[in-house]
Amino acid sequence: MSELFAARTQMALSLGFHIVFAAVGMALPIMMLAAEGRWLRTGDGDALRLAKTWARVTAVLFAVGAVSGTALSFELGLLWPTFMEFAGPLFGLAFTMEGFAFFIEAIFLGLYLYGWNRLSPRAHWLCGIPVAVSGAASGILVLSANSWMQTPAGFDLTPEGRVVNVDPIAAFFNPAYGLMALHSTLSVYQAVGFAAAGVYAYALLRGRRPERAAYNRRALAIAMALGGVTAILQPIAGDRLAKQTTRHQPAKLAAMEAQFETERGAPLRIGGWPDEEGQRIDYAIEIPGLLSYLATGDFDGEVKGLADFPRDEWPPVRVVHVAFQVMVGCGVLMAALAVWFGVAWWRDRRAGRDPTARRGLLRALVLAAPLGFVAIEAGWTVTEVGRQPWIAYGVMRTAEGVTPATGVPVTLALFTLLYLGLTVTLIVLLRRLSRGEGDRARAADGPASAHAGGSHAGV
Repeated sequence: MSELFAARTQMALSLGFHIVFAAVGMALPIMMLAAEGRWLRTGDGDALRLAKTWARVTAVLFAVGAVSGTALSFELGLLWPTFMEFAGPLFGLAFTMEGFAFFIEAIFLGLYLYGWNRLSPRAHWLCGIPVAVSGAASGILVLSANSWMQTPAGFDLTPEGRVVNVDPIAAFFNPAYGLMALHSTLSVYQAVGFAAAGVYAYALLRGRRPERAAYNRRALAIAMALGGVTAILQPIAGDRLAKQTTRHQPAKLAAMEAQFETERGAPLRIGGWPDEEGQRIDYAIEIPGLLSYLATGDFDGEVKGLADFPRDEWPPVRVVHVAFQVMVGCGVLMAALAVWFGVAWWRDRRAGRDPTARRGLLRALVLAAPLGFVAIEAGWTVTEVGRQPWIAYGVMRTAEGVTPATGVPVTLALFTLLYLGLTVTLIVLLRRLSRGEGDRARAADGPASAHAGGSHAGV
């Protein structure tokens, strides 16, 4: 195994692991706030129990995410020192601001967790707002560094390749930043919302504890409010991002669509298996002119093909195309399910029926539970692999940024063990949380008002 391959594999493993916790840290506090806000408005004891459960899960995942995020930060310096020397002055601002957001999130999460029965109800709920805002800000701010790698800006290069005239603000607000931040933020809300909805839909399908049906219905409604709305908005953000990719990273777009030849009226391909040597794609369903329209706004617009670029600047076409198809397929399924859920919920509530009595809909939600996270992992594969062979697009090749030291396969093995250990720890903690929540629910199966009153009453 080469040092470059081991370094790339280690970063892929680290990012793929950490992004799950980053997503939950951004999205779950919003659901937590929505649940507690409902309790404050209506005295709904089930909503209060949800807020407390989601707060505990947020705390556990925040701790695991802090470890994996720290490991990821070390890896940037250990595995890519040449790149960090080159790019550090350009996206140091993003990492600094993300650090402030992380500390604000940690402080207010502590206040939220330990403020039950110690703060007034409204003050306690207000402490949750910085948790949600700073959690989202952490993800949005650090994306500036990654978007800079897609569209480098804010500097000049000397003939010797040194960075001069650094403008950290221009680097921070690089051309790809806004749309990448929007697309990524929507994706994490969508993923967490659908994952939570699948969990509670499964509980409703099992129906082993009828006394908790209202609790599960409330959780399902909040989860789908977040996941469903963002699933419907996501195609709009994705379309804008694809048009931007056409302008700034045409080789990546060509790999995403397996477009080998420059073409007007290029077809959109659904599925297919690219053949890089033969420069063709097999088994794809083609919709004439649609790729040109999506990329340029004109059904007869020109889309550049991979043949217009040097062969050593092609991304791995098969990996990028398949990952893109997986991401889009998951997104389309979730958007369709969000529409189905919204229409069914609206009709049933108007007719005085229980929307969660639709067992077909509940089964679909259970099956869709992992789709958001599958889409996230596939999307980041498109983002990172589609940028290859560049670590900073058009400026520095990945092979030029990797460490010259040997022994990277050893660190890959050690970090793999670290993530396996964190996974086992997480499973154990969540199982204990689940059992503890079950015990609390059984103890609280008396009057809901008594449970609610025991939380903030008299504070």
